[in-house]
Amino acid sequence: MASTNSFDVVSDFDRQEVVNTIDQALRDINTRYDLKDTKTTIELGENTITINTASDFTLDAVQTILVTKAVKRNLSPKLFDYGEAESASGGRVRQVITLRQGISKDDAKKITKMVKTDFKKVQASIQGDAVRISSKSKDDLQAVMQAVRDLDFPMPIQFTNYR
Repeated sequence: MASTNSFDVVSDFDRQEVVNTIDQALRDINTRYDLKDTKTTIELGENTITINTASDFTLDAVQTILVTKAVKRNLSPKLFDYGEAESASGGRVRQVITLRQGISKDDAKKITKMVKTDFKKVQASIQGDAVRISSKSKDDLQAVMQAVRDLDFPMPIQFTNYR
């Protein structure tokens, strides 16, 4: 009897990589000529990043730097959910960026529905903020991985616990 193989579809990030990304971005901001005197701050909260800077122009530049540094550290740009830019004291601009983590119930249902309709020999089950995919065939599991990658989700998707 063949054993069952499985993997989990998750949306997660390495917090230390986010910390390193912010440190590198701040270092870059403090050395760039056009951003040096803006007194820009980037603060990491529990699941948020707060940018406080001088103007909308510098906010766009800081966002670009942050995404560039994140990509270099193997973090997906889909990780960042940008909030509204709001006015802060002293004519400054503040923006809160939420870090996306976990697969929502709706997205998990989309994944399980796609798996159940397109792959007859594969089972999918929702387990909290992850989706467990299992099958006897490793080839079917790899086909499911490719199909999930092809779906366009607003959050980064990873595959873990491949057994």
